[in-house]
Amino acid sequence: MANHTSISSNRENGQRQTFNIRDLPKSNNFTQKLPPDPQYPTPASSHNEDRAKLGPRLVREAAYTYFRPDGFEKSELVGVSQAALRDLAIDPATVDSEDFKDTVAGRKIITLEDGTEPGDNDIYPWAQCYGGYQFGQWAGQLGDGRALSLFETTNPSTRTRYELQLKGAGKTPYSRFADGRAVVRSSIREYVVSEALNALGIPTTRALSLTLAPQSRVRRETMEPGAIVARFAQSWLRIGTFDLPRSRGDRDTIRKLANYAAEEVFGGWDKLPAKLKSDSDSDVVNPGIGVAKDDLQGENEYTENRFTRLYREIARRNAKMVAYWQAYAFTNGVLNTDNTSIFGLSIDFGPFAFLDNFDPNYTPNHDDHMLRYAYKNQPSIIWWNLVRLGESLGELIGSGARCDDEEFVKEGVRKDWADDLIKRAETLIEATGEEYKKVFLAEYKRLMTARLGLKVCKENDFSSLYSELLDTLEALELDFNHTFRKLSYISTEQIDTEEKRKKVAGVFFHHDGLSGLAGSEADARIRIASWLEKWRARIIEDWPNSPEAREERFRDMRAVNPNFVPRSWILDELIERVEKKGEREVLGRVMNMALHPFEEEWGGDREEEERWCGDVPRYQRAMQCSCSS
Repeated sequence: MANHTSISSNRENGQRQTFNIRDLPKSNNFTQKLPPDPQYPTPASSHNEDRAKLGPRLVREAAYTYFRPDGFEKSELVGVSQAALRDLAIDPATVDSEDFKDTVAGRKIITLEDGTEPGDNDIYPWAQCYGGYQFGQWAGQLGDGRALSLFETTNPSTRTRYELQLKGAGKTPYSRFADGRAVVRSSIREYVVSEALNALGIPTTRALSLTLAPQSRVRRETMEPGAIVARFAQSWLRIGTFDLPRSRGDRDTIRKLANYAAEEVFGGWDKLPAKLKSDSDSDVVNPGIGVAKDDLQGENEYTENRFTRLYREIARRNAKMVAYWQAYAFTNGVLNTDNTSIFGLSIDFGPFAFLDNFDPNYTPNHDDHMLRYAYKNQPSIIWWNLVRLGESLGELIGSGARCDDEEFVKEGVRKDWADDLIKRAETLIEATGEEYKKVFLAEYKRLMTARLGLKVCKENDFSSLYSELLDTLEALELDFNHTFRKLSYISTEQIDTEEKRKKVAGVFFHHDGLSGLAGSEADARIRIASWLEKWRARIIEDWPNSPEAREERFRDMRAVNPNFVPRSWILDELIERVEKKGEREVLGRVMNMALHPFEEEWGGDREEEERWCGDVPRYQRAMQCSCSS
């Protein structure tokens, strides 16, 4: 039996040090450095209070409220991500311990000794306070209504700090009229997709474990069994975290949040991007860092202080994130500002989906009747959200050299330089918008170039290869990710004549053929063959004509074009089998595929693997679900 009460020994032969969850290195920088709920400013004041008095209620001038979890009395740990254990430095041999299972189920506050009262400086769970714009409308205070952060932990090998959080562990002061619980279906979806996105290289929050409470009942559209996901991220700060104090005129909290973000989340003011030297792609992609905290760059309305650099860093991260979404056809479904991470992470998974047939107008959210959060709108919506952040930080951005003047810090903007501040803020936010577009396009081109097996992106590739391929996929209703995976097996010799190209074109069709809206099969083959001819010419330009180069290209393409992605129909089947049929092993098989999406096979049920990697059943394509999912 593994030792669950002490630190696992230092690994030899280059292996990393790991810990059980009790001895995992822990911190609470968030609660130490940001303002607490003034009604319950210490762990003890919250710990001893009746839950009903803690909320739900309005909380002002605070970044969080101390709050204890309300876990399920009886629960079952059904899944743990091996990749998450590695990144958190948790010893896999300790996940069957009571400490681990009770912590991720919300039954134990692992940072307190059993039966002891918390001290003022103890690490104690907290729920974050934030607001947000939902579907473009201000929604007021929102906050962690069913999420609770337990502690921060820093991996001693990577030096990366994560904040571990439970989702579904009961009411908090921010639950409003809800119950603070999560149900099995939504928890399975988040557990799998968090780790799947990470395995694809897409910036995302993560999932450590999934705990089910089959005997507990949670009311949604019907009564459903409950669940808890233990999840983690470098930061859970959102744009909505800044929205709320801005709506209340709370300048002090905005400044504290900005300072915390720069110093604690991004590692220091000198780690933020320097002013761009030019508009060239190389300067936009690599702006450089190392600007001292108090240094100014630029002149007049283009003067950038440290808060401008902070804003640009957040915009750049989100540009890269959404470029990944577009390149892998992932749709978030609910891109409200409270669901937009300042760290540039995919976050808070509700009605998400990977596109099946390529349809730019697709949204996985059946309540999104105006298609606000459709696939094609994601880049512009993320920028809309970033403009809201620019409004929150606008006073700090526009203050330029006066950002630390005592009068400005304490009293705000004097009338005699308000116009100058507004002009600078507007100018810099607009300039950041241009930078956002360029960073997005550069990252999108890089990803699509790799997915198409090319070494460089040439000037006309965007129109003649990327856009034309997407137009073809849309017109013929072909599968997005399957198309790229199938390209990863096609040699130039297989498509060196028109006749061969027309024949190969058929591999991209669905097994049940083209839909009635796609036109004739002959025309479809001609259209695909025309694109394959252009693609072949570019492959020949970028790669030597040798068997070794061909195999290297195949390997490179298969390393970026997944064989498996957790599509909606697969997740629905998984939920049905776990929740309704009581299966457990199937969850591990799906997670293994999600953690290794580029493999040819995974050592499980081969027929099952081929079915999940194969054609999406006709009547299960482009599925939608609700926000409670």
